[in-house]
Amino acid sequence: MASSRPLRADAARNREKLLAAATQLFGERGLDVPMEHIARRAEVSIGTLYAHFPTKEAFFGAIFPERLAALDALGEKARADPDPWHGFVGYLEGLFAQHAKDRGLNDILARQVPQASAVIESCHRGAGHVAELIDRAKLSGQLRADFTMTDMTTLTWAMSQVIRESVDSAPDEWRRFLAFYVAGLRAENGP
Repeated sequence: MASSRPLRADAARNREKLLAAATQLFGERGLDVPMEHIARRAEVSIGTLYAHFPTKEAFFGAIFPERLAALDALGEKARADPDPWHGFVGYLEGLFAQHAKDRGLNDILARQVPQASAVIESCHRGAGHVAELIDRAKLSGQLRADFTMTDMTTLTWAMSQVIRESVDSAPDEWRRFLAFYVAGLRAENGP
């Protein structure tokens, strides 16, 4: 809602119920959840849903910046690690653990970014953290010199697929795949 007036108490409650329902459903099932399912979970009419959130992108903009902010904190922690390799690998493990816990976040980070400006801004900020982690690990001689942000994008997409396909039947299978991948990223002559 673009109005500067505060919401009535019942409207504010409905908005919170819708956000809670959408957060749960996106986390459980990913971004393809129909709007009707969100309204049903929130126990409001579809009209009430559209009055507060006319598009899914409006939900994305309200929900995912906070979740992506957790990745900012992860990036800050990794950048503060005195060992660039350990920081880089720790970031990857933390990033994909978040993917595995939240199917909506997995979808956001692995697909085309939804057209929600706050989500796009958060993703660009995260890419800056990753670029710095890659550069630090390369400069330390521990990360292959030919690893690029394009490779990171490919890794993110691949991991999202592994997570999407295995999380229900083998929730930690992604860790095994990541370990293989990380072993291949270590520079041959690195410390």
